[in-house]
Amino acid sequence: MTDELINRAAEDIIKAKKVVALTGAGMSVESGIAPFRGKGGIWEKYDPVEYAYIDVLRTDPGKTWILLSEMQKEILKAKPNPSHLSLAELERLGFLSSIITQNVDGLHHEAGNKNVIEFHGNHRQAYCMECGKQIKSEEISLETLPPRCDCGGVLRPDVVFFGEAIPPEALTKSNQETRSCDVMLVIGTSAEVQPAASLPDIAKSSGATIIEINIEETGFTGYTSDYFIKGKAGEILPKIVNKVKDESTNLSA
Repeated sequence: MTDELINRAAEDIIKAKKVVALTGAGMSVESGIAPFRGKGGIWEKYDPVEYAYIDVLRTDPGKTWILLSEMQKEILKAKPNPSHLSLAELERLGFLSSIITQNVDGLHHEAGNKNVIEFHGNHRQAYCMECGKQIKSEEISLETLPPRCDCGGVLRPDVVFFGEAIPPEALTKSNQETRSCDVMLVIGTSAEVQPAASLPDIAKSSGATIIEINIEETGFTGYTSDYFIKGKAGEILPKIVNKVKDESTNLSA
């Protein structure tokens, strides 16, 4: 059954005028990054109300950076896995318009994707809260917390904290891509976090086919999703991309 669905997904992608991918923490897990939510997630260790709200960063940045330093170390050592590389290949081949991601690890960029809409920012970039100077996270010393800019201001990762709004540009672009696609790949997301969780429904109401790839069923499965391919994205996506390459080559021959 899985092989049949992989073939179906490849055919839908080839026939589509515009394909968009929505990705979540399930993709990052395969690169060794633990999900924030659920068993073993970072919110079991650090209460987000106590550590991850923007007001805490402003009033007690040293405390917030206890959490941030742990996240940063985990993210910076992570590398793109086959699922990231497959989406990059799909874009390179001209079959993927954009990726909308809830992840902050920057692995889609690292894999080579160009058109990535990051709802929650990117932990690989940081800036000074005082002067605005930008710096790569890998250049930040974590010996003293919070880390500071040359001007003395506190550095922060370029991510969206609790209590902050999703960047308007990300919302606008994601809605444009969602409403204009005719296939949406929903990969490794649990359908729990808004506003990203509403995008597959918006795409479906605009006539798109929703293909869900996940290790377990979600709130999308059987309702929003037209079909569900169960398995690790790092195993499923390379097979889909290989099938797309084979079929598109045959069509052009």
